[in-house]
Amino acid sequence: MSNEPEIIPSSAAGQAEESSESTTLRMIGWFSIGLAVAALGIYAGAELRSRYKFKKRTPYDFYSNAGKKAISEYGVGV
Repeated sequence: MSNEPEIIPSSAAGQAEESSESTTLRMIGWFSIGLAVAALGIYAGAELRSRYKFKKRTPYDFYSNAGKKAISEYGVGV
């Protein structure tokens, strides 16, 4: 073995940089696609749930105080 440094052709060095850059861009692309799919899934799930709840209404849901429990003040004493 010689002590002289090995000269790497410029085309090989350029390929290594392009390879790492394309890998990074590909990873960023897949990550953003995944985020978009997750956001669409959350939106679609919320929309389906609201439509389901709308169809399951009862006649009592039309009153303004439906579902509210009265606040009792028993035991306050005067």
